[in-house]
Amino acid sequence: MAVHEHPHRSPGFHLPSFRRNRAASTSESAVSASTDTHTLRAYSFASLRLLTGFVFLWAFLDKTFGFGYATPSGKGWIDGGSPTKGFLSGVAAGPMESTFHSWAGDTWADWLFMAGLLGIGLALIGGIALRLAAVAGTAMMALMWVAEWPPAKHLSDGTASMSTNPFADYHLVYAVVLIALALAAAGDTLGVGKLWAKLPVVRDHGWLR
Repeated sequence: MAVHEHPHRSPGFHLPSFRRNRAASTSESAVSASTDTHTLRAYSFASLRLLTGFVFLWAFLDKTFGFGYATPSGKGWIDGGSPTKGFLSGVAAGPMESTFHSWAGDTWADWLFMAGLLGIGLALIGGIALRLAAVAGTAMMALMWVAEWPPAKHLSDGTASMSTNPFADYHLVYAVVLIALALAAAGDTLGVGKLWAKLPVVRDHGWLR
């Protein structure tokens, strides 16, 4: 009579169990890596948000008080200077050249421009109303792009424009950054975006997010 012997399994070592543990360990590692990547992405967007916010806020402060950087000391907005006159009156190319010249130094243009810089800067620093900031910032950057008109090889007086690129310049980069920050909800990290989103008015009107 043939006897089929079944080997005794040692209670100390189970190959199938080892494979399950290894699979579980791999899964946990994947989850951990995904979490780390998400965290790094969140902090990267938050850092970009804060830096961009400082660019806008600093522009507002320098133009208001004349810190001696882009705006000479004693020629700030509080000293009677115009935040838009120098830039808009210097437009020398593009389809809106005469229009920008007519706007240069107008009270409404100064207030609208400065309110935009302050509002966008504060929104980015705080991480709130990023969608509004993206819309306002994109509109502002679009107008400034038209004012500088990179496609032009020559200015209206015939001199070389010295444009470095016929399309992509820093205004477009800022606009894309603002849109990306809004889409990524970048205010939730290193900001008060989550608290802002819980406000009843913000919950009821998603465009305020």
